[in-house]
Amino acid sequence: MIQQQQSMVLSPYIELYNLVIPKDNILRQINELIDFSFVYEELKESYCLDNGRNAIDPIRMFKYLLLKTIFELSDVDIVERSQYDMSFKYFLHMAPEDPVIDPSSLTKFRKLRLKDLNLLDMLINKTVEVAIEKGIINSKSIIVDATHTKARYNQKSPIEILQDRSRKLRKAVYKVDESLKAKFPTKNTSGVLEDEIAYCQKLVDVIEAEGGVCELPKIKEPLNLLKETVTDDLDQLRISEDQDAKVGHKSADSSFFGYKTHLAMTEERIITAAVVTTGEKNDGKQLQELIEKSKAVGMEVKTVIGDTAYSEKDNITYTKDNNIELIAKLNPLITQGIRKKEDEFQFNKDAGMYVCKAGHMANRKARQGKTGVGKNQTDTYYFDIELCKRCPFKKGCYKEGAKCKTYSVSIKSSEHTEQMAFQESEYFKGKAKERYKIEAKNSELKHRHGYDVASSSGLVGMELQGAMAIFTVNIKRILKLIR
Repeated sequence: MIQQQQSMVLSPYIELYNLVIPKDNILRQINELIDFSFVYEELKESYCLDNGRNAIDPIRMFKYLLLKTIFELSDVDIVERSQYDMSFKYFLHMAPEDPVIDPSSLTKFRKLRLKDLNLLDMLINKTVEVAIEKGIINSKSIIVDATHTKARYNQKSPIEILQDRSRKLRKAVYKVDESLKAKFPTKNTSGVLEDEIAYCQKLVDVIEAEGGVCELPKIKEPLNLLKETVTDDLDQLRISEDQDAKVGHKSADSSFFGYKTHLAMTEERIITAAVVTTGEKNDGKQLQELIEKSKAVGMEVKTVIGDTAYSEKDNITYTKDNNIELIAKLNPLITQGIRKKEDEFQFNKDAGMYVCKAGHMANRKARQGKTGVGKNQTDTYYFDIELCKRCPFKKGCYKEGAKCKTYSVSIKSSEHTEQMAFQESEYFKGKAKERYKIEAKNSELKHRHGYDVASSSGLVGMELQGAMAIFTVNIKRILKLIR
């Protein structure tokens, strides 16, 4: 059963918070900035309102997850810290003497209460709403990009994951007390998942029985991670891989296994929209959804800034129809073609024909392809094959035995022609310089809030992680701009 509202904190020690938590503490600032009652409104349908014992306040549970993202700690460690850290207790709306939750409650909260909730859009909408209320967002431009996140299991089998984490735990213990090696259970060699799980559980039991050793931070962290893997992720471990994660490519010779988060961000560096997909998805295909989501939260979008991935023809047409400037360079294959500069022929505008490097002019041309089929037509120019056979520049240009020599030029669509002219303007070049801001935001998500590796498996888990990470960076940015 869920209570209708948060109860008032009554304690003789409540004044401790004013003594030990400074005004500029980030958790105090977040509490003053955000009204978290929206969490209750979104989650009340997941609880029974009139039956059963009182549930832990959903706002407090949500704040625990937020603390996990801000400080990058495990469930066990975040709950333990909330026992003695007064700023945590203040943020969680607890009295100094109140007991904390059991860490397993966070797992149940994630799995049972948040599973059917569109948390990603809800949290982004809330932060953008706050930013607009505070008068922070003034620009009418959004910067778009995608950042990749590696899957937690990295295409490893469940046994490999457990072996890797138990190995790290043993190494940490050996550095402190190598004599414990004699007490450890015999390593599993059967190759059976159940046997590996049993071995890991015995290893945990032995270390915990030693008391003082398992309290050392260098041992406690890998110990908690192994315990969480064996218990919390047991269902996922029975699946040999993360079934939703896919292989994506960062460049022609660099790939990753995991997910992509497609982001839209204002020039003030407030994220206004996000779409989480599997790793193989194309960046440009998400642009229209990012624009629509940004508009839905109250943004007036007049300009979109992105890289070449967003300059596909459909996006050019969409932005033109919606009176939006698209600051995204065309793919060089469209503007320059695939030929090297030294291999290009010159166009003679008076004759309307191309001239090769030897000075020979094409003798006829023909247009190939159909209009309106999603592929540009080409003009093919034909040269005298007899001249090509004895040409001093024929190496790499004329193939021995060929029956004809042609030179083809793609006819650019009107959309591409206009975009080519636009991207040469000084206005375009000036706006394009703003794109670095979203690269910095991607770096912040990955290096300060653990967004480089997925914290759980599955697309739903990735969306939850994205929601909490983006909510965190948006709040931090709002607080900085207010100051």
